[in-house]
Amino acid sequence: MKPAIIDISGIGPSAAAALGEHGFSSVKALAQASVAQVSAVPGFSAARAEKVIAAAAELLGTSDTEAASADKPEKNREEKKKDKKGKKGKKGKKGKKGKNKNKK
Repeated sequence: MKPAIIDISGIGPSAAAALGEHGFSSVKALAQASVAQVSAVPGFSAARAEKVIAAAAELLGTSDTEAASADKPEKNREEKKKDKKGKKGKKGKKGKKGKNKNKK
């Protein structure tokens, strides 16, 4: 017998109904969802979404990392640019602040 969404720790009938209204009608669908997708459901913060996704993955016998990466959307160009800027900016600023060439 396949597990139902209400078999997931922390999910009752009303939470299961809210998840179902947002397309999460199976434990597998929930285990493969991203935190952003589940936290879009009313009543689910990012922390609760993370716990529920992990519990769903555990119930299915998969790791939450495997489940999340199976359906994880790729970052768009703007997100990739922000990641690169943040990494370069931190590295460059740190190097400049630490040097005092003309200290007397």
